[in-house]
Amino acid sequence: MAVLDTLQREFVYIRYYFMLQLDQIAVYWIWGMVLGSVVSVFLKDRIHGILRGLSGKKLGVLGIIPASALGIASPLCMYGTIPIAASFSKSGMRDDWLAAFMMSSILLNPQLIIYSTALGTTALVIRILSCFLCGIGAGLLIRLIYREKSYFNFEGFEEPPSRDTDPNLFFRLLKNIGRNIKATALWFLLGILLSALFQRYVPAESFAALFGKSNEGFGVLMAATIGVPLYACGGGTIPLLQQWLYSGMSMGSAAAFMITGPATKITNLGALKIVLGIKRFLLYLLFVMAFSLITGLVINLK
Repeated sequence: MAVLDTLQREFVYIRYYFMLQLDQIAVYWIWGMVLGSVVSVFLKDRIHGILRGLSGKKLGVLGIIPASALGIASPLCMYGTIPIAASFSKSGMRDDWLAAFMMSSILLNPQLIIYSTALGTTALVIRILSCFLCGIGAGLLIRLIYREKSYFNFEGFEEPPSRDTDPNLFFRLLKNIGRNIKATALWFLLGILLSALFQRYVPAESFAALFGKSNEGFGVLMAATIGVPLYACGGGTIPLLQQWLYSGMSMGSAAAFMITGPATKITNLGALKIVLGIKRFLLYLLFVMAFSLITGLVINLK
């Protein structure tokens, strides 16, 4: 009987934390889905057309900058980005531009930007800026090391037909939102559940001691490392990040997690290994870890 009473009490606590977190963050998820679908349905082709148009201009290394920015603006996931990048490559786009576009596209998209507003203005600005610079860094690295040889192998990848084909624009948008809900809802609710469990069972003082600025070097390294197995969906990690920051995680540690998480998401890694091969894939992982650590340490200096 005592065990049952304890379980019921714990359930009440966890339900309370779950509903509290859901009430605080659900609006960001809803707006993120809606605006993300608007971008996907009405602006995706224009964004990719701008990048395709830039490939005919002689911008040289400076083309890496708009390529990284357009990667963030692109609403596609990695499995959608690779076929688009393959078509860009066939049209003659340089590998350093493609690397910048793909890197920033992996890390961020319009929907995740809306989600991330739940973390506060500082975290949002840091996320956008660090992802943008990570794309630029990837492009520069490819330009430096692979100037005379190809970095990507897009053989077998073709640009898929668009799924947004309903002739009625309103229904086209609704169907996109429906697919968005199907893809993200479970991970979003799981993230809230994990956040509720964290609030109930992890002392804030212990967490702050591990990931706070007082332990900044090791904290950033740990945050970058746990981003590898923990990250599943951008929307699912926002509740956790929100609670971690509230519990004392340094902004540098959060930034490191926000870079390594999406960059090492299992589905992204599987797709990237196909187009990179083992040697270049390992170079990618080394770059991601190094960039996240440096970014986190620099931010913690502020």
